[in-house]
Amino acid sequence: MEQTVWAKAPSPIAYYGPERRVRKPVLGIRFRDFDTEQAARYMLTTRREAEEGVGLFVTPNIQHIALARKDAEFDHAMKSAQILVADGFPVYRFARARGLFLPGRVTGREVVEHMFAEPAALVGHRGYFVVDSEATARGIEAWAAQNFPGFALRTHVPPFGFEHDVDQCLALVDQINGFGTTLLFMCVGAPKSEVFVARHSGVIGPCWALCVGQSFRLLIGSTTPPPAIVVRLNLEWLWRIGLEPRRMLRRYVPSAIGFLLSALGDVLGNRGGKSA
Repeated sequence: MEQTVWAKAPSPIAYYGPERRVRKPVLGIRFRDFDTEQAARYMLTTRREAEEGVGLFVTPNIQHIALARKDAEFDHAMKSAQILVADGFPVYRFARARGLFLPGRVTGREVVEHMFAEPAALVGHRGYFVVDSEATARGIEAWAAQNFPGFALRTHVPPFGFEHDVDQCLALVDQINGFGTTLLFMCVGAPKSEVFVARHSGVIGPCWALCVGQSFRLLIGSTTPPPAIVVRLNLEWLWRIGLEPRRMLRRYVPSAIGFLLSALGDVLGNRGGKSA
């Protein structure tokens, strides 16, 4: 029987900028300067040890920043993540303007695409998918069976409001642990994905938990992806407004206001210091 060998990735400090020093937070977040490929490779090749437990991966955009202003638990959950990368273009540009070296935006969708680009990289992994609907679950299962026959996975559709039900949450933790999960994909949106992982970090077994929203719906084709030119111009937000104007405007307008207030607070609160 073939034995899976887990290659140990370089220390995260190897991916930091030229100064190789601890960075000051921007928007209260200590961003990692992984690019997309590095983030995907690190989680695929760096297995979490039993004593480390779950490692949280979050890709903040303006909605995350705005939500964190109003929700202390979500703010704590996001900032306690082991890997935080700048997803939203405004977040990325602001972090660069504040002096951080970041190689570029790192979206959850692109990280997932890189992780599943080479089936051999998934050998030995066990993926647990917490998703929004039975249609998404069946779509992921069919897509994986066709493209990744050696990849063990399980899907779960939690009931609405599960994050407020202690018994539901603990039952889900038991299922995640019982499956021997190494990659936990939380696809039920912010803030519930991040809060669930952070709230139960002491009992979730060693794995990487990726809060990647609707990334798999795009990957399997159940949601229409934006054209390449839209992505290059960082106009995905405008594409989503075009698809769902009422819902997206209700989300983006308060998110934009919250982000601008957080950015202003970051600048005014750090006039005397310089980000590293």
